[in-house]
Amino acid sequence: MSQPLLLNLRELACGYGEQRIVQNLNLHLNAGDIGCLLGSSGCGKTTTLRAIAGFEPVHEGEIQLGGEVISRAGFTLAPEKRRIGMVFQDYALFPHLTVAENIAFGIGKHPQQRQVVEEMLELVKLGGLGKRYPHELSGGQQQRVALARALAPEPQLLLLDEPFSNLDVELRRRLSHEVRDILKSRGTSAILVTHDQEEAFAVSDHVGVFKEGRLEQWDTPYNLYHEPLTPFVASFIGQGYFIRGQLTSPESVRTELGELRGNRAYTLTPGSAVDVLLRPDDIIHAPHSELKALIVGKSFLGAATLYRLQLPTGSQLEAIFPSHNDHQVGAEVGIEVAADHLVVFAVPGSVAAQLPVPENGVRRYSSTV
Repeated sequence: MSQPLLLNLRELACGYGEQRIVQNLNLHLNAGDIGCLLGSSGCGKTTTLRAIAGFEPVHEGEIQLGGEVISRAGFTLAPEKRRIGMVFQDYALFPHLTVAENIAFGIGKHPQQRQVVEEMLELVKLGGLGKRYPHELSGGQQQRVALARALAPEPQLLLLDEPFSNLDVELRRRLSHEVRDILKSRGTSAILVTHDQEEAFAVSDHVGVFKEGRLEQWDTPYNLYHEPLTPFVASFIGQGYFIRGQLTSPESVRTELGELRGNRAYTLTPGSAVDVLLRPDDIIHAPHSELKALIVGKSFLGAATLYRLQLPTGSQLEAIFPSHNDHQVGAEVGIEVAADHLVVFAVPGSVAAQLPVPENGVRRYSSTV
């Protein structure tokens, strides 16, 4: 059963002063869901978050929370009246207050303040540490205090601005899962801003990929990876590469890897030049395959090994094989393409019936995150 709409951004344009950073932004978040604004520095994700919080004005469009307009051109509801909680990158804890006093700061008039503080301490696994001061805590513990303080007033929406960026990699990974569990256990809706894909996917139900102030796609992590709507999303999310091909039917593409067939029909004209998205897990080890590749590099990842392969044409691609079999650099291996989610994009300016497979037809990209 779907939850009611909580946050709705309609044709939003916002920025700093007269400078517009974000344009034509549309997205929505249902109650109880966790969303993420993902992108590189300067793409507009933090500007959007600050507009939702009420820290920046709206130039065009509007922001609705719980069916109420909280921002539009010429009107900005004060941040303290929005029932929105905020967790900052630098925690923003009061150094002269104890952990318990920091958590209680936003619920000073609550009739059961002490009970709420104790519940928050237990929720973020800091029970018994209420009398300590922020400088006596680790970075991860300080972030938990900031989360507890933001949750104590029971906000309609929680905003998290790069909340784990000051933590080491392993702690970031662990705390991101813990934060998701905490928010889900309370049914708290949230918007996270990050440049880290792993973090975004671990925490969020829906992720919005930003590029130069515009939202490229708002979707589930699964769909962003397997069903990217634009070449930018395809290149931004995960690892992968484009290989040039020619559409031979609505369901198949001819490439130097052979005839590839997907699980969908394309509307492009047969004969059109296309770029086919492939990821390392789309290439599987097939000892008896006629298609051979030379191993020119490898990286051991534990449960799997990432191989850099060279095709007879000289093109290179990457593949992930289970690490049980240790193939050596210089060896030749049989491969097959197992890409059920075959994603293709039209080549700008291409003409149908022109053979688009060059001698070195693989266009490699690396994630920009």
